[in-house]
Amino acid sequence: MAPCLQCFLYTGPMALTVLVTWIGNTDLRTARGEVPSGRGPIGQAVCDRRFDEVHLVSDHPKAAEQSYVHWLQGLAESKTHLHHVRLSGPTEFREIYEAVVGVLTELRNAAGPDARFVYHLSPGTPAMAAVWILLAKTAFPAELIESLPEKGVRTVSFPFEISADYVPAASQPTSDEIVRLTQGLPPEVPEFDAIVHRRHAMKKVVAQARRVALHDVPVLIQGESGTGKELFARAIHASSERAKGPFVEVNCGAIPPELVEAEFFGHTKGAFTGAAEAKAGYLEAAEGGTLFLDEVGELPLPAQVKLLRSLQERSIQRVGSTKPRQVDFRVVTATNRNLLEEVSEGRFREDLFHRLAVGVLNLPPLRDRPGDVGPLIDYGLSRINQEAAHRPGWVHKKISAGARNLLLQHRWPGNIRELFNTLSRAAIWTAGDTIQSDDMRQALLPLTRGAKDGRDVILGRPLGDGLDLPALLAEVAQHYLKQAYDAAKGNKSVACRLVGLPSYQTFTNWMKKYGVES
Repeated sequence: MAPCLQCFLYTGPMALTVLVTWIGNTDLRTARGEVPSGRGPIGQAVCDRRFDEVHLVSDHPKAAEQSYVHWLQGLAESKTHLHHVRLSGPTEFREIYEAVVGVLTELRNAAGPDARFVYHLSPGTPAMAAVWILLAKTAFPAELIESLPEKGVRTVSFPFEISADYVPAASQPTSDEIVRLTQGLPPEVPEFDAIVHRRHAMKKVVAQARRVALHDVPVLIQGESGTGKELFARAIHASSERAKGPFVEVNCGAIPPELVEAEFFGHTKGAFTGAAEAKAGYLEAAEGGTLFLDEVGELPLPAQVKLLRSLQERSIQRVGSTKPRQVDFRVVTATNRNLLEEVSEGRFREDLFHRLAVGVLNLPPLRDRPGDVGPLIDYGLSRINQEAAHRPGWVHKKISAGARNLLLQHRWPGNIRELFNTLSRAAIWTAGDTIQSDDMRQALLPLTRGAKDGRDVILGRPLGDGLDLPALLAEVAQHYLKQAYDAAKGNKSVACRLVGLPSYQTFTNWMKKYGVES
């Protein structure tokens, strides 16, 4: 079938527009010539409208899919991509939802924030159409279209707002790994209740934290800022044999370098100017309890040496004193840096890293916990209402479906801390009892600033002054190759398209060239 005339006459704006749709049985029959006239729902859409990319989701036999893609490419010049998924049945809502969310997450990451998405309701089963509607109105906003033989392609309008968050099936068994990790453990302490979660990724980390809490070993908690590292540290302390002892929290990045030694190890009277009396340091203060070193990667190297010695010898020596003091505490550390990279760059001592990293917990960022955002919204708003209830004129706040969707769609670079702060701002700005979409838009911090700053970091560097162009290009290539490989879940054919490389083999060669591990 020859390409339609509209496809070649279109001269409109070139904004990136992406069509995402299931391949339906009618589409396959049309491509095989079994339908005497017409182009099928998808064919009609690509001829009546212009799309920069067409992404087809399908659980049909692969030979039929490939044949259809070849036929469709003869109708229009849109770049056509196929996403094969496995479904146990065409009406299994959970499987349909998870398959589509996986595809849309990959596409949104690759296309960027300015891309406009369109979902086609006509192909596939009613269950598939229902999932498109749900996602378009909630976490993955998009235009919805349908194809009608008599009326052509038209936008489908739904004049209402809904808010929905994916909840894993209650009947789904707990993974064997989590069951194994929690066997023989005492009941959770209240501090673990404050770690709001329902997704598998966090269930696993919580189970690991509960198990390591019972062993009197150092724990290293790694994660981006705002992911809840302090909550985990407090919960580990409360679940340990040292729960009745003190919990001493130290922000390593907030101590001036010249005062680190005195703050950590204490000092005698007159040890230096201003030392009017003797003072115990943080390590002594944690006697019998837990010492929590937040942002431990900020410690200067001289302090790292002395901290390592104290951990090895279980003793400290105050500044100005010649007598060591025995200390007994557990150390829990946290960092938003990659300490292994810091070690390789010489900014963190390898021997100290291995002393601290006995139990290692890696907290996932909020953007990788989409099913947890809803419960965190409810928990955060409940806390805001409780804390503000005594303030004059306070009105108990609720959140509208539209405002909730804005939170579910946000990327949360500041993680849980940013989410709670955003909720607080929105609650303060809202005069009535319901936080509306406009209130939430004012409360949300824009995401574009970070992208612009990142561009300036790459393109705004001065010539000379240590500029190393090969190293800079390698850094960029490593970043995007790894990101694409992870987003494609190891499928190099998909990953090469995400970064604009021509083939699977080229992507493989680039990975080898820039040292990106499979």
